[in-house]
Amino acid sequence: MIDGTPDPADGPESLLPASPTGTRKGRLRRLPVDVWFEPLVIVVVAAVFVTWYTLTEFTANELAQLEWSVLATTIRAHIELTVTAAVIVLVIAIPLGVILTRPRLQRLTPVAVGIANIGQAAPAVGLLVLFTFAFGTGFRTAVIGLVVYAVLPILQNTIVGLRQVDERVVEAARGIGFSGVRTLFQVELPLAVPVILNGVRTALVILVGTATLSTFIGATSLGTLITTGITLFRPNLLIAGAVLVALLAMIIDWLGRLVELAATPRGLA
Repeated sequence: MIDGTPDPADGPESLLPASPTGTRKGRLRRLPVDVWFEPLVIVVVAAVFVTWYTLTEFTANELAQLEWSVLATTIRAHIELTVTAAVIVLVIAIPLGVILTRPRLQRLTPVAVGIANIGQAAPAVGLLVLFTFAFGTGFRTAVIGLVVYAVLPILQNTIVGLRQVDERVVEAARGIGFSGVRTLFQVELPLAVPVILNGVRTALVILVGTATLSTFIGATSLGTLITTGITLFRPNLLIAGAVLVALLAMIIDWLGRLVELAATPRGLA
């Protein structure tokens, strides 16, 4: 049997259609380990946290921030901050990466990557505080700082993913009459998807972690629990904030992995 096609030489059994059960088992075996192992880790960590949260006696000050209604609002604010910054980064980085791989603009790639690298080179706290002098404090400034900090992984992976596409494949597409735009969307981008989405996952995890620092410039996030726990010597607040950020990062990373797996063309997974 070659590429799933029965070969008569393999015997009459090979000509019978594969049973649904066998196909399902084969698909499960082909799943990467992280696709099923990471959610197990998430469930275990979440269960331990819920157990700790239920059994721990909190002080009045701790309950003011760890009461579920307040905690849910804080988590929602953290997610809104992360998602807003992520959407803006995607809108900027992927089109820019595509443009920089076009022959006429390839010479500008080092300049663009160098500028994007400034966000990664500068300390995240310093970057956020620096933007407060220009834009003030609050949600908007935090989003701007996070966007600058997370552009590089997606931009770089978009460029690398498109550049690694075999030129012979591109030439073949153009040879059968595809326009440059059609070749980009039907050939180059699908082949570059695994690398691009890997950069997106990296950027999302960076955003989740870095968003905790937005508390220093007046934006609500899970970083409020961490900083309050440190400054007031409240380990319960510190533990809650740290575990929730870690859980959120793992969940987003796993969801990104599922999207990456689903979007990857067959034969490249």
